[in-house]
Amino acid sequence: MDYLDDLNESQKQAVINTEGPSLVIAGAGAGKTRVLTYRIVHLLHKEVPAGKILALTFTNKAAKEMKERITRIVSPEIARYLWMGTFHSIFSKILRMDGEKLGYKSNYTIYDSSDSKSLIRSIIRELNLDDNVYKPGVISSRISASKNNLVTSSMYASDVSMQDYDRSSRMPLLADIYKMYAARCFKANAMDFDDLLLNTNILFRDFPDILVKYQQKFIYVLVDEYQDTNYSQYLIVKKLASSHHNICVVGDDAQSIYSFRGARIENILEFKNDYADYQLFKLEQNYRSTQMIVNAANTIIANNEGQIRKNVYSMNEAGEKIQVMQAMTDSEEGFNVSSDIFDKKLSQQLNWSDFAILYRTNAQSRIFEETLRRKNIPYKIYGGLSFYERKEIKDILSYFRMVINPEDEEALKRSINYPKRGIGDTTISKIFELAATFNVTPWSILNEARKYPEHFNLGTAKKLTGYCEVINNLRLNSDTEDAFKKAREIALGSGIMKELKEGRLPEEVSRYENLEELLNAIKVFTESAETNGEPSTLEAYMANVALLTDQDTENDEDRNKVTLMTMHSAKGLEFKHVYIVGMEDTLFPSPMSSGSARELEEERRLFYVAVTRAEKQATFSYALNRYKWGNLERCSPSRFLREIDQKFLHYPQTGGKPFQNNNFPQKEKPSSLREESKPYSRDDRFKKMTSTNNNSDVPFTGSDSSLFIEGDIVEHERFGKGMITSIEGQPPNTTATVEFDNNGSKKLLLRFAKLRKV
Repeated sequence: MDYLDDLNESQKQAVINTEGPSLVIAGAGAGKTRVLTYRIVHLLHKEVPAGKILALTFTNKAAKEMKERITRIVSPEIARYLWMGTFHSIFSKILRMDGEKLGYKSNYTIYDSSDSKSLIRSIIRELNLDDNVYKPGVISSRISASKNNLVTSSMYASDVSMQDYDRSSRMPLLADIYKMYAARCFKANAMDFDDLLLNTNILFRDFPDILVKYQQKFIYVLVDEYQDTNYSQYLIVKKLASSHHNICVVGDDAQSIYSFRGARIENILEFKNDYADYQLFKLEQNYRSTQMIVNAANTIIANNEGQIRKNVYSMNEAGEKIQVMQAMTDSEEGFNVSSDIFDKKLSQQLNWSDFAILYRTNAQSRIFEETLRRKNIPYKIYGGLSFYERKEIKDILSYFRMVINPEDEEALKRSINYPKRGIGDTTISKIFELAATFNVTPWSILNEARKYPEHFNLGTAKKLTGYCEVINNLRLNSDTEDAFKKAREIALGSGIMKELKEGRLPEEVSRYENLEELLNAIKVFTESAETNGEPSTLEAYMANVALLTDQDTENDEDRNKVTLMTMHSAKGLEFKHVYIVGMEDTLFPSPMSSGSARELEEERRLFYVAVTRAEKQATFSYALNRYKWGNLERCSPSRFLREIDQKFLHYPQTGGKPFQNNNFPQKEKPSSLREESKPYSRDDRFKKMTSTNNNSDVPFTGSDSSLFIEGDIVEHERFGKGMITSIEGQPPNTTATVEFDNNGSKKLLLRFAKLRKV
């Protein structure tokens, strides 16, 4: 058991105590991946069959790294049988084996977010609705939130509170859209990401024998990043572990930052209530950052009430204090940060990839992109357009999808007239209208186009039949031939390779090169799958591609560049030098969090995550003035700056002393917001979607816009006293412009603003 020598005592205890429920709380940089990996290795050394172990992660990258580590310690022949992967990849595998009980075929397509929004747009057009009111992105988010709370389309339609909310949002037909969306996905033999979780829950609920099968199969269940699980994931994990109770969850409540995706911090905070006989292990030694960074981060998170307390420490070098940079304008902030990166890179002989700029919202990247370009500093936007979202890649993937599942409506729409076949939008609309009329799939209509002479003339019918012949020919042997051979055959047979090869413009050449790179990736997949004894078919490849995340698609040529990303995207990553910019009260914490202690605590956890990405040095930056909607507005430094013990901060512009001006907020006693924090409960899993904030302990109100009129003198808990100069919009999106005595003009969303009349 030499592998145990690589662990400190806390890690070792978390690894060897494998029986019963275990909660491993791991501070930032404390080696949680190592513990999870070695715990699996330890189970294998105890001769637990690999096929009896289920390990769930949030990225394919994490699962791959863990499996590679395990393979280096135990033989590859053993490791290959582990059930290890993301929630979505594992549950999609279960649904491919047992989804027929829900009416799905095993070759179902997984719709990505663009497929989902495309289908929603089609439904909005079919219902003759205004897409400026029924915005596809908003509707997609509502449907996603519903599914993650296990609310099906029929349940949604019968929920009175949901209907009331939709009417107040001027979208009374949202339930109809949800119902049509669910029906169209089912007819197309397709599931979106949220369906993979929802349908697994339904499968386990409605077919107890299937649940028992997987309960007996998985004797040990391990979950990474448990604080990021949503209600749907939580229920599946709880059901799977309810038989043997050998569940180990690893995570850090201090890094729970994805509530907007449905993540529930109470899943990890209330683990002790779900499993009364649980063991608690705390990993508190940070191996990543300097002592200065770790100590500063501790003083940040100490302000949160809702947490599992731990004392994170570092044995690394002491390190430098955190720089706090002040700029007069947002443009100057960009210049300061870019110059500092340039100077450090040269003076310390670093790589560009050693630097990251983190911001609260994507819109903040523009200033930094401009200043980095002026200095010829290479950079990349993390989470931008991924390789698999490029047009030429989505075009060829749509053919792959048609070969696997010809009932896939979205793939059909994308591929039917590319390369051009003279099949126009009017013809495509007729195909879908006929499919709806006869309650069949569009593919069925295409295959029998000659039977509808009143809708398709002879020339059009011939074109449609020609498309069907292309797809049907490409489908031959698709379930047995390896992915690379079939992919190359499709690229040639579809005409896409010829189409791209004839291009002479630089961007056209680039598209052809991207197609070549895709085929290279498929070749690697094929060889890897064959080596590991896994299916190497095109269907297996597409199942893998559909579940890739941003972290799984980074290109080698992007590596030595300064990284620009949101703080949310930075979780799980690390850099030698981290710049956290836009540290202003109007940006961070987000103004949307001002009315809720729970939301403010999540913003503080986000700050904690951002700071702990830094290995050697962290820098905070803010501007005293920032352009908003074309107007230069005065800004105040973030309240988070005053929450950090000042002994860990350095202010270079003022000789090391804090800025002495009215803009820098002084440390204050905990506000009533701190007092508002209460233990989180699961009473009403759907309440978050429908209710406005209710903070009875705080004498500020904001849920009813009718309480205020223009000319009212009001008080805000952070901005002080002011007068309402204008009120705009309809509930629940009514905004008030307030001229504050000491903080200038602010535009506030009333349902979050928590104003009170003076």
